[in-house]
Amino acid sequence: MTRAAPGLALAGIGVALSLGAHRAMPDLPPLVLCVALGIALANLARVPDGAAPGLKVAGGPVLKLGVVLLGLDLVFPDILALGFRALLVVVGVVVITFFGTRWAGRKLGVSDNLSLLVASGFSICGVSAIAAANGVIDADEDEVAFSVALVTLCGTLAIVTLPPLQGALGLDDEQFGAWVGASVHDVAQVVATSSTAGSVALATAIVVKLTRVMLLAPLIAGIALRHRQTSTERGERPPLVPPFIVAFVAMVVIASIGIVPDRALVRIDDLRTVLLGMALFALGTRVNVSRMRRLGARPLALGLASWLLIAVVAYAGVRLAWS
Repeated sequence: MTRAAPGLALAGIGVALSLGAHRAMPDLPPLVLCVALGIALANLARVPDGAAPGLKVAGGPVLKLGVVLLGLDLVFPDILALGFRALLVVVGVVVITFFGTRWAGRKLGVSDNLSLLVASGFSICGVSAIAAANGVIDADEDEVAFSVALVTLCGTLAIVTLPPLQGALGLDDEQFGAWVGASVHDVAQVVATSSTAGSVALATAIVVKLTRVMLLAPLIAGIALRHRQTSTERGERPPLVPPFIVAFVAMVVIASIGIVPDRALVRIDDLRTVLLGMALFALGTRVNVSRMRRLGARPLALGLASWLLIAVVAYAGVRLAWS
């Protein structure tokens, strides 16, 4: 643990700077800032050699603990209150977006790991889903950074482009909230986009969004099973289901029982942000910008195609379930 201390401290400083910038300018998402600071340090200065062990811990166990704590945001009663048709729509949106993005990635010639990260981020919950998927497949840092950049770009565009479309598409406030919750990637972006239509839209958007987040567990389990099959062919035997996903589901159960006080949940939410921020800062320090440039325009085309796909599929689903 002593060897890891310098790297963990460096990641903690990165998170502190990101949170400070977020408080000064709330429109700046703190987790994305953590990635950006890590990339800036690695490419404009130099990561100290002594920080390597701690940064490895931040990008591994710390990351998985942050994903586990995400489960405390989810409760089964709120999700079941949506009704059967709405639940089917949310599942359909996630499945179509994930596999549609994977298909588009193959057609565009994007690497398998990069298209998987983009598909996970766009279909579920943005940066957190990318981090969880990377915890299973261990993609190149450049691919992780590019995926984070894509979901951030498209999620930010959604804040600007979706609210003016509410009237043009004939959506009432509840339908608009459902559309935002089913199609926008990050929870903060969902809040920013849906709040423009009032409290009904905001409440609906959050429940629909958290229902999507619930699907993180089966998605990552499926990715792990596929990864295990290819790893077994190489003589490796990773676990059938990653332990951190089992723990994630356990946190959902604990939150649904209601045994954790609200005051504690607020503190845990802050802790989760710090843990994920440290992990994303660590991932950012491994990014080589010159290598990232060589990924080219095809990943950008993939991200925009995935964003359009989820927006269209989610709109069709809202028309079916919230009519």
